[in-house]
Amino acid sequence: MPEKLIENILKARVYDVARETPLDFAAKLSARLKNRVFLKREDLQPVFSFKLRGAYNKIRQLNKKQMAQGIVAASAGNHAQGVALSCKKLKIKANIFMPKTTPQIKVDSVRAFGAKVALIGDSYDEANMRAREYSKEKRMAFIPPYDDKQVIAGQGTVAVEILRQATSRLDAIFVPVGGGGLIAGIGAYVKYLNPNTRIIGVEPEDAASLHDALKAKRRVTLKQVGIFTDGAAVRQIGKEPFAIARRYVDEVVLVSIDEICAAIKDIFDDTRAIAEPAGALAVAGLKKYVARTKIKNKNLTAIQSGANINFDRLRHVAERAEIGEKKEIVFAATIEEKPGSFNKFCGLLGKRQITEFNYRYFDSSKARIFVGVELDENDTHVDVFKPLKLAKIKVVNLTDNEIAKQHVRYMVGGHSPQIENEIVYRFEFPERPGALLDFLTGIGSKWNISLFHYRNHGAAYGRALVGVQVPSIERGAFEQYLDDLAFTYQRETKNPAYDLFLA
Repeated sequence: MPEKLIENILKARVYDVARETPLDFAAKLSARLKNRVFLKREDLQPVFSFKLRGAYNKIRQLNKKQMAQGIVAASAGNHAQGVALSCKKLKIKANIFMPKTTPQIKVDSVRAFGAKVALIGDSYDEANMRAREYSKEKRMAFIPPYDDKQVIAGQGTVAVEILRQATSRLDAIFVPVGGGGLIAGIGAYVKYLNPNTRIIGVEPEDAASLHDALKAKRRVTLKQVGIFTDGAAVRQIGKEPFAIARRYVDEVVLVSIDEICAAIKDIFDDTRAIAEPAGALAVAGLKKYVARTKIKNKNLTAIQSGANINFDRLRHVAERAEIGEKKEIVFAATIEEKPGSFNKFCGLLGKRQITEFNYRYFDSSKARIFVGVELDENDTHVDVFKPLKLAKIKVVNLTDNEIAKQHVRYMVGGHSPQIENEIVYRFEFPERPGALLDFLTGIGSKWNISLFHYRNHGAAYGRALVGVQVPSIERGAFEQYLDDLAFTYQRETKNPAYDLFLA
């Protein structure tokens, strides 16, 4: 199999539409990490993503009859744009199924290339199912996003360029992983020529399909995946990619949302380009790997895989980047409710920059405050908390608490002691007309909503923190109602951020 795949990679037809992208030296990252870091700039493709390579190579393999009939694809973004541009180049009719939750900027881009777009369902899975049905009904070729040998071969051309462009032997290549087509192509080609170069996959912590599959030694289906890194939000690694990856991938690094946001900032600082979350995965993984292994003076490459990010998501990225870079902590503190307490508290923080300060009266003896503090280069949360604890100020570190960062910091407004039978859930709502109203209508007609906070950052899904008054005897019926809604949810009633500021 290796020889045939290498042959397919070398014969791949991609440059009719794709371009050879540069391997740029990242000077600032290199200096900070004490390694030589290079970025493979796939964000500079005509569709701002590497996906164009595999899509075009697959379509180019079709016979004349198949091309004349037209093709079908399903995608939430980058694959769709690659297919659409490829079909425009080859003068082929393209029918692309996309979830209703797809950001309008991506839908408009696909249509601008002349493709016919059908918006189906709230998820990629629903759009994909309908696309496959349509391809059978119309006898049109289906172009998969990653689980195909010719798609993998097209993505493998990234590795051909990297090895030709590198001026020194590469010690490791960090590759973002969604369905696995890119890492399969890169891993097979690089290991064939340079077996000592480590191939390291990078996935979001909440979408670890390859990581979990390698651990289980078989493909697994994740119960749910996070949607922040939408370009890598895949429930199951592809069959073909996994067969290749299990042979050639050395390890997989998992990274958090905050670490991804920090990596987007790192890429901007070095290139002035803005990566999408999936596009920054590899840099986030590279940084985490260097911190863990303490390696120095190595040649490391990260695939900067895409730049299809909605402008309004940048606010969320900026908010989380400092935490991801370990330059900010957020915490709760309980201080005395009397004159001079604030001054005393600020004095204990020293000259550190306070980035956030939220306060609400709690009772006559104490006040609870939500605080953000900027860390100095050698500072840690231990250094910040030590003088506070010596002064007998109770602190709770909320830096890794998702509802604290996503919701509570924007709604610190005091407790409601008269609320009874309140249970709190964190939801992800599909960002489509009517979804939120449907949810509120269903709950509001049966149970009282006692707390609500909703945020969206230009993504396919918005996030809500919801408190509902549900008598204990009705808890089973309520959770059955939530299950029937089929929205992702998690109970947060025992979350310390909720308990400190909202309960």
